[in-house]
Amino acid sequence: MQRKAYVPGIAALLAALLAGCTGGSGDGGTTDDSNPGDAGTASAAAEPGRYRTLPEPCTAVGHGTLDELLPGIRQITDADQRETAYEGEATLTYDTDRKVGCRWKVDSRDATDHLLIDFERVVSYDNAVSDDSQAEQLFAEKEAAAHLPEPTATETAATETPAAGSTPAGGASDAPSGSDAPSGSPSPSGSSSPPASASATPTELQPRVLEELGDEAFLDDELSSSGSTAKQRTVTVAFRTSNVIVTIEYAEQPAAIGVVPDSQEMQDRAQKLASRLADSLSD
Repeated sequence: MQRKAYVPGIAALLAALLAGCTGGSGDGGTTDDSNPGDAGTASAAAEPGRYRTLPEPCTAVGHGTLDELLPGIRQITDADQRETAYEGEATLTYDTDRKVGCRWKVDSRDATDHLLIDFERVVSYDNAVSDDSQAEQLFAEKEAAAHLPEPTATETAATETPAAGSTPAGGASDAPSGSDAPSGSPSPSGSSSPPASASATPTELQPRVLEELGDEAFLDDELSSSGSTAKQRTVTVAFRTSNVIVTIEYAEQPAAIGVVPDSQEMQDRAQKLASRLADSLSD
């Protein structure tokens, strides 16, 4: 009987091919087409905001500040009622980690005053967008909704006008005298102004962007147009610090028709409160 030829080289080649097909699946070798450098080039998650909690809003304003903004509190003779007025009322919220607020309303002999403060902590759910960037975008939308007037040439010139009583370069003072004085000048008494003066708001009291308050801020000042009742003035100051947006709404409606709340006085009070809240957040 004829024997079949046996070729050792062919057997060795087949064994090598089989080993190559199965090798690397269990020895930790790379079996796909992924680039080992991809993991190193992935973008890091955006930084979280500075603030993880919010203050208790109804205790964020001290009694002395409330006395200044809401004069009627000091006219309340009953001690329990006065303490209730100081406590304010928390606004309705469904997530106190993200949004809290408090409101006060106090009547006095001369007017009814309202105060609202609101804290909002912004959190970004996009890993590529930081909490601060998200808050900055929301604040820009809030400012745009306020429709602040654009700075005008008059405002620019006003900042360059010499102080009252000084003499401009090149000659005598150009300041108007007597009846030529602007009708929109603030009342020297600081009390409520008659309606005639409300028609011409001084440039420095118009709605505007505020400097040196938080990371960014603005002020709005609105007088109701109702002619049948006393006019209510509402001053809003909003500012952003990192990922927290704070809004203050301060409103006053006089008891008597024909009386207009003083713009400068209300703006000064609202800005002073805003500065205190900004300082408390920084602590």
